[in-house]
Parts: sequence; C-alpha cells; structure tokens
Amino acid sequence: MGNKVKYNLKNVHAAKLTETDSDGTTTFSYAEPKAIPGAVSISLDAEGETSPFYADGIVYFRSVTNNGYSGDLEIALIPEWFRTEILQEKLDAKGVLVENSGVGESVKFALLFEFDGDVNAIRHVLYNCSASRPSIESETKEDTIEPGTETLSITADPRSDGLVKARTGDTTDAGTYANWYKTVYIPTEEEPKETSGQGGSV
Repeated sequence: MGNKVKYNLKNVHAAKLTETDSDGTTTFSYAEPKAIPGAVSISLDAEGETSPFYADGIVYFRSVTNNGYSGDLEIALIPEWFRTEILQEKLDAKGVLVENSGVGESVKFALLFEFDGDVNAIRHVLYNCSASRPSIESETKEDTIEPGTETLSITADPRSDGLVKARTGDTTDAGTYANWYKTVYIPTEEEPKETSGQGGSV
C-alpha cells in the first residue's frame, strides 16, 4: 500500500558531482553524500515550456520541454563543509572562511532529501544542482530568541545525458531504499521486480 500524504522535510544531503570528458563521452561520478542538518523548507518549481502547434483549427501537437527545477532550500545554518566544497569559500591558515570573487562558480552537486509519509518516507535525488551565495541577514534578540535561517537558491538542471531526478516509489526494493544516503542512486534499465517495496507515493 502506498502513501496517501506527505509532510516534514528531513535528511537533506549533498554529494559533490565530478564530470569527466573522454573521447566525446561524459562520465558522471559523485562523492559520498554528506548531511546538511537543520532543514526548514524546500520549494522547487518545475522549469520548462509548452509550445502548441495549431492545425485543422485545433492544437494539433504540443511540445513540452523539461529544464529541471529551481527554487529555495531553507536551512538553520549552512555547514562549513558545504561552504568550502560547494560554494568554494576558502579556509585560511587561521581557520577563517574567506570568500573571493575570483574563485568562480559553485561546484555542481546532487541534492538528496525526503518527505515523511503515512506509510514510508519518500526519498528524492536531484542529479545536477548548483547553489548561489546566500544572503547575510539576522535580527537583534528581543524577549524571546527567534533563530534565523539561511536560504540557498538552488537550480537543478538536466545533466548532459538528460537525467534530472529520481525518487523512491511504492515498489522500490528494500536495499535501494536503505542505502539512499550512502551513495547517489543511478537508475538502471531493468524493469522493477514484483516484490514488496519501501517507497512511497507522490
């Protein structure tokens, strides 16, 4: 039986992406996913266009493009490893994080996360993400302490081979589900076996 509802973002991870080109072939490899604790919210909108072609007085054909997703990931505090490995900030000799405009763009990464469900959590991975620098903001303390948050603007583009995202489903096998945050899942071409799974519905 699949999920009826989903709620509660948690278990956000990121895995650094490395692309290698050899003889016209691109190879994608991912580092081991690392946790980004303190997830507050995620909101990613689908990117793409729909173009109708009219003939015989009707929409005769409609083309739809998939350009990935874009939006925001709000977390309590961006971990230092993400700032150095992904956002390309540098730790100097005295352990101070330094941002330099000459370093270049952030490193590509896979973003993994999950939503709770009434049966099983639904686990996701976006394969080709980039993140922009977060804003600097906070407020003075008043009678009660309201923790501030930091927001990363995320763009999840299709990889050059077209791969955008994956998520667990109703028949996802138990091993794949359990190992979701150990290595970045890469789709297989085989049809799923008819076994009881650990996934969840949208």
